[in-house]
Amino acid sequence: MKKIYQLSLVMLLAFTVILAGCGSDNNNASGDTGTNTGTNTGSGEATTDNSNIKIGMVTDVGGVNDKSFNQSAWEALKALEKESGVKVQYLQSNSSANYEPNLNQFVKDGYSLTWGIGFDMGDSLKKVAGENPDAKLAIIDNVVDAPNVESVTFSENEGSFLVGVVAGLTTKTNKVAFIGGMQSPVIKRFEAGFKAGVAAVNPSAKVTVTYAGAYDKPDTGKSLAATLYDAGNDIIFPAAGATGNGVFNEAKSRNKAGGSKVWVIGVDKDQSLEFGDDVTLTSMMKRVDEAVKVVSKQVIDGTFKGGTTTVLGLKDNGVGLPETSKANVSADILAKVDDYKQQIIDGKIKVPTE
Repeated sequence: MKKIYQLSLVMLLAFTVILAGCGSDNNNASGDTGTNTGTNTGSGEATTDNSNIKIGMVTDVGGVNDKSFNQSAWEALKALEKESGVKVQYLQSNSSANYEPNLNQFVKDGYSLTWGIGFDMGDSLKKVAGENPDAKLAIIDNVVDAPNVESVTFSENEGSFLVGVVAGLTTKTNKVAFIGGMQSPVIKRFEAGFKAGVAAVNPSAKVTVTYAGAYDKPDTGKSLAATLYDAGNDIIFPAAGATGNGVFNEAKSRNKAGGSKVWVIGVDKDQSLEFGDDVTLTSMMKRVDEAVKVVSKQVIDGTFKGGTTTVLGLKDNGVGLPETSKANVSADILAKVDDYKQQIIDGKIKVPTE
């Protein structure tokens, strides 16, 4: 029977290092295979020689510089490389057809651990794991039932409920919107939690939901945002990877031009650090970075737990709002957010998942 692990904040922090190094200036494109690769070796500051340990990461189609999900995972590996001296590399998937060959490349090259980042990689990773029982693999946002795979999922609905509370209490028009990337159980959890949070504090507010059908189309995100803002929505919450970057671009253009203020709620990372607090109301953070570091360190320490699933929610500090929310969210609203957070942790509120 598969074991289910709940990581506490203490456990997470025990493995946490300060994130260092952003972006991927050393990427080399490989157009023939439809993948991009990036390495960062030789920057380690470790006192123990772990250079024989290699950790690979396969991105989903959002790309390693999506300013969100994949980027957070890659930054975590780069930080671990600096701390521990392991070698890290990524392969970027330009389409779902790249998932299996990219995963196989790391496995065949003898990598100590191969990460699959994203729900959509579940089937491909399960197949590769089954064909290579001696390999160690891990996945974010999906559960792969295999003895050599560790799975990590998040309670996105819980964190999204809290940003829904912020949106419901901040909107001036009583119109807010959600943009999903592609419909999946993960993105539906974002949607369901957001709608429930808005309704809890502002039943009069209308939540408009739309899906972009892609995680790598900023232009589509910008176009959808323009339509939603034109319709009177003053806050948009995109859970759409790089597609959501277009929402920020549209909001920044509108605010620069003057007129009614519009906001975006960031996702996965504290996106005010990427786009500025002049447009980012708050963010629904998923500690993908912590999950990647914790599991990767298990490989370094020899404690990798294949065949397990870890679920991270509010009580584990796996999801939540960043400290920078104070820039735009009033103390009164943040106090209400804290109250709802505690009610969810205590089980007084059960947040829907769909």
